Amino acid sequence: MMSSKKTLIVIVVALLLAGAALFWTMASGGRQAAPDLTYVNLKGEKIAAADLRGKVYLVNFWATSCSTCVAEMPDMIRTYEKFHSKGFEFVAVAMRYDPPNYVINFTETRALPFHVAIDVEGKLAMAFGDVKLTPTTFLIDKQGRIIKRYVGQPSFTELEEIISKELSAS
Repeated sequence: MMSSKKTLIVIVVALLLAGAALFWTMASGGRQAAPDLTYVNLKGEKIAAADLRGKVYLVNFWATSCSTCVAEMPDMIRTYEKFHSKGFEFVAVAMRYDPPNYVINFTETRALPFHVAIDVEGKLAMAFGDVKLTPTTFLIDKQGRIIKRYVGQPSFTELEEIISKELSAS
């Protein structure tokens, strides 16, 4: 009898915690906080998530060996150039298995205008929920919360509509 009371208490506590988590998610607009990370771009510059607060930004996990990643880069460049002057940022994170010389060559030959970092230890992908599939892109709002996650190439029409709306929000 005692064990069924303990089981009931555990169930009630779990339900209360789940309810509190749901309330917290709903109170924050249903958006989960993006990981508080520091990216190091190919120039050796550090870009901290805290420095990106107040800006809408993308974090795109990609690889030079990923055909979809390569195919979407011209649209990523266009999107960045369209919104950068309005407070939009972009961090392209090359996966840990991508050879650094390939990433550097790709970045230079395509003249990527945004920050490019290499996830040498896999910690960035892990912090975003253990990203394994490329491309995986996270759109993050001015408060540092994830607006949307795309696995595969996003609809750039939809993405740009959301970016525009978020940039105009106070």
